[in-house]
Amino acid sequence: MSTQGGTKAIIAAMSANLGIAIAKFIAWGLSGSSSMLGEAVHSVADTGNQLLLLRGGSASRKQADAQHPFGYGRERYVYAFVVSIILFSVGGVFSLYEGINKLEHPHALENAWLPIAVLVISMGLEGFSLRTAVRESNHSRGKEGWFAFIRHAKAPELPVVLLEDVAALTGLVFAFVGVVLTLITGNGAFDASGTIAIGVLLVAVAVILGIETKSLLVGEGASAADVERIRTAINADPDVEALIHMRTLYLGPEELLLAAKVAFPRKKRLADVATAIDALEARVRQAVPIARVIYIEPDVYAPPGQANPSTAAIIIKASD
Repeated sequence: MSTQGGTKAIIAAMSANLGIAIAKFIAWGLSGSSSMLGEAVHSVADTGNQLLLLRGGSASRKQADAQHPFGYGRERYVYAFVVSIILFSVGGVFSLYEGINKLEHPHALENAWLPIAVLVISMGLEGFSLRTAVRESNHSRGKEGWFAFIRHAKAPELPVVLLEDVAALTGLVFAFVGVVLTLITGNGAFDASGTIAIGVLLVAVAVILGIETKSLLVGEGASAADVERIRTAINADPDVEALIHMRTLYLGPEELLLAAKVAFPRKKRLADVATAIDALEARVRQAVPIARVIYIEPDVYAPPGQANPSTAAIIIKASD
């Protein structure tokens, strides 16, 4: 669902941004509005970003090989991080430069009605894109608030599109206010100030995206709810004496790695332990379907006072 919904949101955003970018460049060329130029570059950056997100989704579906035995799922995180860099450099920094330059050399606008018309139409198209992203996100976020969804989502596409669309709509408002005030007063400083506001907004959004995707690139574990489901599934297995410790790691948005050390009865035969592990893996996958890569190490449980030092250290960690 997250992959399909993310792709649909990306295509809707890309289609809107491509048309908006063309219209904004025409409006800038005929009016000389720096806000329109900043917004046009912003739309070009967004269009390129959505192409990168689609490319990341395609690359992540490559089959695992000897060089990448756990697959290419994290390609989606890499491309999302590149998106944050482009949004910062191409969108934010360029808008700041253009705004400061026009603030130092302000000039009145020509054909001011044209950028106003383009901005109004752009708001409608961006609103459609945001509506699509919100609708698709609702399938995944459940009862989470929007901030929590963006913070905790493992699939990067929907949070990226959501933040880009919100930034785009807010930037359009800044540009609209700047152009209207310049038209009313004849002072081009308002138009330049709108461009600077757009640049600050894009830099802020890029920083947020960079922080979130960096965390995913470094490697995040399963949510507290999924960890509890896995722990319950393991401890509920009749062949298991105790879960000594476990670790989880997202290999991609829809693929979770689980490594666990599990205590089985001392007198259990090796063949029976192997059968019990197979059943345990099936139980875990039933509880958390995205736990696709599972490694279970069988062990013998012993109270800390009777264990050797290395085993005792592991058992102490069972509380985490």
